[in-house]
Amino acid sequence: MHAELQLDNQICFRLYTASRLITQAYTPILSELGITYPQYLVLMVLWEKDNQPVNDIAHRLLLETNTVTPLLQRMEKIELVKRQKGKLDKRQHIVRLTKKGREMEEKAYALIPTGMGKQLSACPMQLEDYQHLAQELDSIISSLK
Repeated sequence: MHAELQLDNQICFRLYTASRLITQAYTPILSELGITYPQYLVLMVLWEKDNQPVNDIAHRLLLETNTVTPLLQRMEKIELVKRQKGKLDKRQHIVRLTKKGREMEEKAYALIPTGMGKQLSACPMQLEDYQHLAQELDSIISSLK
């Protein structure tokens, strides 16, 4: 057997597993808010800057527009966002938070940092370790996109 093909030697498996488990840890917290993890990601983008074209949201999340559009449609049905045609380019859709979507930020702030802190409390990493990990992951992401 080739060592390069052993599961324990794969960084991709660790990244995949960590991503899946972190998303799983978010699930009970986000269910209290009535949203999914992908919806939470969209909300974070809009909380940073509201009234964005669908293309900009997709770009920020490193997703294709055809992945983000159905997600936004579901979010519109539960009244978190509103989509409207662009004033200059009618093909473009601008997404804005509704009142409910804006209010969700405070609810998320009250639940998520504390909830995820509890989930990760058994991990011996310090804040500096998380910051370093984020930088390393950003390097990987940048290299692959």
